Amino acid sequence: MTNAWRRSFASIVCCLALALSGCGEGERSYQGWVEADLLFIAPDEAGRVEALSVREGDTVAKDAPLFAVDDQIQRADFDAAVASVAEARARLLRLENAQQRKEEVAVLLAQETRADAALTLSNAELDRQKALAVKGVAAQAQLDTADANANRDRAALEEIRRQIVVARLPSRPEDIAAAKQTLDAAQARQTAAEVRLQRRAVTSPAAGSIQKVYARVGETIAAGRPVLSLLPPVNVKLRFFVPQAVLPTIAQGGRVRVRCDGCGDAQGATIRFISRTAEYTPPVIYSREERDKLVFLVEAYPDAPERLRVGQPIDVTLEPKAAP
Repeated sequence: MTNAWRRSFASIVCCLALALSGCGEGERSYQGWVEADLLFIAPDEAGRVEALSVREGDTVAKDAPLFAVDDQIQRADFDAAVASVAEARARLLRLENAQQRKEEVAVLLAQETRADAALTLSNAELDRQKALAVKGVAAQAQLDTADANANRDRAALEEIRRQIVVARLPSRPEDIAAAKQTLDAAQARQTAAEVRLQRRAVTSPAAGSIQKVYARVGETIAAGRPVLSLLPPVNVKLRFFVPQAVLPTIAQGGRVRVRCDGCGDAQGATIRFISRTAEYTPPVIYSREERDKLVFLVEAYPDAPERLRVGQPIDVTLEPKAAP
């Protein structure tokens, strides 16, 4: 703690002692300070800072570029994911279409034509042998041979036709379903890789001011280590303590007036938090009469946070309707 802060803190607690003891005339005030919840902006993954688009004190809008980290690894992962999606989609298309190419089906069609011609010839020979057998010219063995040849060629034609049907069918439904799941998984990996790549260029999650820059271009940053801190105005809050006797007069949503050095006219603030845990006044203001006095922390959000600075001492007074 610096000497300046010690002096400021001593001033605050001394004024608080006066407020608690009821000293002074006029409107009762409570001492406090300005605090803020900073946003610490860091990359999701380790990397080297390649670009820094802001400086300390800059005001940025929501989605404004802040910094960029090297993305060679993430870009390679994204390219690999794109290739995996293309491969999975091609495999699915292959399974959904005919199992054999048009050229292979054309070969089967030619075989069908040849088998059909062979069956036609076999049937003609069978008819001739039957006619000769009726006349008693052909032997029974010749008729049996012709009949067997016709049955053989008929079976061959049926076989080739079934092969053509199978060649034109897609794959089994379960194989197609599995291929679709593989494609979905590949697309999910592509989406994840794309998000990782996009997050290498970090933008502002909210409008605010740059409070501190912790890393410079060329430095390697670990995952989750902040490169800078951002203060949105809505994250500025006021903290002060009130004695327990005042608690019944304040409530969440209540209004207070705030003054500080160099801040211009007093501004309003809305109470958002009242601690349910009592605290003792700081030891530097202890006395035999005050040791048993308890105070409660109160937080309020100012109407014009841009006029305040973090760590600045403030004087808080309750609105007239809420005064004890």
